[in-house]
Amino acid sequence: MTPKPPSTSIGSAQPAHTLQWLTAGWQVFLAHPGIWIAQTAILIAILAALGFVPLLGWAAAPVALPMLAAGMLAGVDAHRRQGTVRVDHLFEGLRRRTRELLLLGLCHLAGALLAALIATLIGGSAVLTGMLIGALAGVSVAAGGVMFGVLVFTVLWTLLIMALCFAPALVLLGNMPPLEAMKRSARVCFANPLTFIVLAAMLYVLVWIAMLPAGLGMLVLVPVIMGTLHAAWVQLFNPAPALPAPDHKPENPVDAS
Repeated sequence: MTPKPPSTSIGSAQPAHTLQWLTAGWQVFLAHPGIWIAQTAILIAILAALGFVPLLGWAAAPVALPMLAAGMLAGVDAHRRQGTVRVDHLFEGLRRRTRELLLLGLCHLAGALLAALIATLIGGSAVLTGMLIGALAGVSVAAGGVMFGVLVFTVLWTLLIMALCFAPALVLLGNMPPLEAMKRSARVCFANPLTFIVLAAMLYVLVWIAMLPAGLGMLVLVPVIMGTLHAAWVQLFNPAPALPAPDHKPENPVDAS
């Protein structure tokens, strides 16, 4: 499958489109449920195994996640173009664009560490200040600082997710450089804020529902999310070309003479 050239246009979407994207994701899952469940089980097993790698386990999973996500998105793309999908589509990122996807994973890791470091510094400095002040005022300063640190972390983490939301698809399927892909992903989220707030809220609820049966619902929800992101990527980064302007010529021209 030959990757597309990078797209320079960004589309727009209304909050109602989120239902269309989720419906498309559900239809993708229903077309090949066994293959998608197998892919998701392998993905979860790989991420869990990477977590046990000595010394570097904490960093391996965040680096590998964008590559594996890109593989699942390649499977969705193959299904929509050819009607077929294979379990080994999960490893499509190991066959092509590997270096670019690894760089994307490193950006994921670096962004998460930076967000945690900034939040820790804010919260830690507030606690230290509270200890120096002492008494009730010191407790208030410490608590307020910790809450502010949590807020800063949430904001930074949200920005990171916005930058990574469409980046795997843009890198693997759109043939785009990693840093440019992250910028484009963030731009489209900023351009459609209400739409992505609605989508995030819906996915948040679905994740909690999927976790209820001992987390087994994630075997279904993960491929649905990938199908949802692919549908959103198609609409937002590959808008349909404008139709040519009609040729206004009178059918029966009248002779002015």
